[in-house]
Amino acid sequence: MRLVQVAKVLGMTGQELRKELLEVDFGVKPTDREVPDTLAQGIVRFVSRKHGLTVDMSIFGEGPEVNETVTEKEETEAPAKEGADVEKVQPQKGVTKRSELHVLRKLTLEGVSKEDIARQKEQEGGGEVSRKEREELLREAQSQGGIVQSKKSAATQLQEQIKKKEGVVDLPEEISVKEFAEKTGIQVPKIIQTLMKNGVMATVNQGIDYDTAAIVASELGVQVRKAEAGARVEELFAGNLEELLKDEPENLRPRAPVVVVMGHVDHGKTAILDAIRETDVVSGEAGGITQHIGAYQVEHHGKPITFLDTPGHEAFTAMRARGAQVTDIAVIVVSAEEGVKATTIEAIHHAKEAGVPVIVAINKIDKEAADIDRVKGEVAAQGLQPEEWGGDTPFVLCSAKTKKGIPELLDAVLLSAEMQELKANPNRRAVATVIESHIDTAHGPLATVIVNAGTLHVGDIFVCGVTTGKVRAMMDAHGERIEEVIPSGPARIAGFQDVPRVGDILQIFPSEREARAVQEEMLDRGFGQKKRNLSDLVSRLFEGKIRHLKIVLKADMQGSLEAIESSLQKKETVEVSPKIIHGGIGAVSETDVMLASASDGIVIAFHVPVPIEVRKTAERDGVTIREYDIIYKLFEEIDDLLKGLLEPEEKETISGHLEVLGVFYAKRNEQIIGGRVADGIIKRLQFRLFREQKEVGTGRITSLKKVDKDIKEAKEGTECGMRVESSIPIVVGDRLEVFVREFKKKGK
Repeated sequence: MRLVQVAKVLGMTGQELRKELLEVDFGVKPTDREVPDTLAQGIVRFVSRKHGLTVDMSIFGEGPEVNETVTEKEETEAPAKEGADVEKVQPQKGVTKRSELHVLRKLTLEGVSKEDIARQKEQEGGGEVSRKEREELLREAQSQGGIVQSKKSAATQLQEQIKKKEGVVDLPEEISVKEFAEKTGIQVPKIIQTLMKNGVMATVNQGIDYDTAAIVASELGVQVRKAEAGARVEELFAGNLEELLKDEPENLRPRAPVVVVMGHVDHGKTAILDAIRETDVVSGEAGGITQHIGAYQVEHHGKPITFLDTPGHEAFTAMRARGAQVTDIAVIVVSAEEGVKATTIEAIHHAKEAGVPVIVAINKIDKEAADIDRVKGEVAAQGLQPEEWGGDTPFVLCSAKTKKGIPELLDAVLLSAEMQELKANPNRRAVATVIESHIDTAHGPLATVIVNAGTLHVGDIFVCGVTTGKVRAMMDAHGERIEEVIPSGPARIAGFQDVPRVGDILQIFPSEREARAVQEEMLDRGFGQKKRNLSDLVSRLFEGKIRHLKIVLKADMQGSLEAIESSLQKKETVEVSPKIIHGGIGAVSETDVMLASASDGIVIAFHVPVPIEVRKTAERDGVTIREYDIIYKLFEEIDDLLKGLLEPEEKETISGHLEVLGVFYAKRNEQIIGGRVADGIIKRLQFRLFREQKEVGTGRITSLKKVDKDIKEAKEGTECGMRVESSIPIVVGDRLEVFVREFKKKGK
């Protein structure tokens, strides 16, 4: 039966009836519109009796309508008369005063609990019902099978719910008055009254900000704090670790420094790491560290230090290329015998570009050929001045073999960390960074992470890049299972759906539903795909978002390198200036591309090859590689770029076509072929490979020969030999379409 019909029988409005239903719980929710007929009868009987109403019960089909005035005594005794006859009275419609009470009902008050009758007896009779009587009435009602309250009244539920909360209550950035009352246990009227006293007019469903809520809570004696904001997809997509780690200053606690050790492969980097590890091994512990997990933690003077045991600056830069600034301190290892090498210079440039403090460890000082002053001079030439020479870079003399200087190196690390005042909030959902990953045959995808903030627990649900998972197990550097990891702590974790990439950010979420939603959005937005190109870089230069055009420069000879560096440093405009972040001799490497990617720069190659694997890496990471054979062309394009003369669009020009007449050598991605120029001019440029009128791949011509002489170009109708790079094996009859991509200038 619809509640509006019940209200009509009682001569009430729907709102008045719902108010009655809140006072005694008939099992009707405020949102219900219909109730069973038997329950409707019980509601009508109880409400009509309570207010002294005369109602027409014929609507329920209970037979002839009869009325009889029921005395107060009969009303009190009625519950005990199970199965009493219905007394006949004259039919009467409408509503009368209590003195004319005529109700057609069963004397057991079916649909009304004994507990409600006892409560009404207290209210109407002025007497009190003892606890014993109340319990007896309740047992009697249950034994009779009548409708007994199975739930507390809505008013009782609300009263029990609104109880002042103990401890600290977490509140979001914005909250409604109703939600504020539920979280803090403060009555809504008190909240509204306090808001009005502070000049804020708000209704029960109106929102208030955290600062306002904190003032109200303080005045009403409840402690509150701002709840941790959920991770924004924008920050995760951009790899913006700095934004993800933002927190209130009062929540931050000191954390251990994270240190990366870099240097030339033969200068003792691994030996120093082993020496540090051995100094931390407990006496009698056989085998020391039993499992390599890419990172481990040691203690020095009771303070923890985390070391990244990575392959070198390649992994360090790979993390930075994806936005992960994990390390706090870089230790550059230099041999006292050999001095600075090309790899050492690369490591210094990578550390300086990352903006982390550098400590130089001069190793192998116990060797006879050690020349410490020479090494200091070579390092100083790279921009790292020793403290004893008036600079700000600590130099530590050590020997990994004898362990001399290792404690002093750890002292320097702790001093640098103390100066940085490294802090993180351990009491939040964890944020971590992947430093290495692989597939294990027994455990599936595994990753080693460094926790940046919060505490990582077994069972936590996470999103990492475009994969999700649940932390099923965690192990430390000793191979022992652990249950939680605090900030700056390393751990190898299992539970990934797929293998994450180095540098991906792992963020904990409260539920699988939220994690899946974030993962889907990351996939929809193309996370991990190429993010930028030269067009984007030019646009940001024009808009003033970046002040330096960062360049990784590779040349064929030292003289060429120095000449180009010197000339580029003089090219500067009011808005933008070029900055050589790394220069070297030889072919462009993947490390060069990663450094340019991490630094938001470009690679310039002068008279040096660019291997096809490097090109693929550059294409994947969105790094522009500009190749030049003529030095004035290089300077001209950089001038145009700095002056804003290059438009952010490329135009492609077909240089010529070549028919393949023979294949003389083929090994992996390198092949030597011969052919005839069908049209145009063939130069050392990129090409598209066509087979039976279909494009099957791409490549690049790296050298041209006419008989046994090197040539710069081959014209139409001539035959030539060439060395090419392509991942597709070339066969006789294929056609090469050679092209060049150029950037337009304004006004052209």
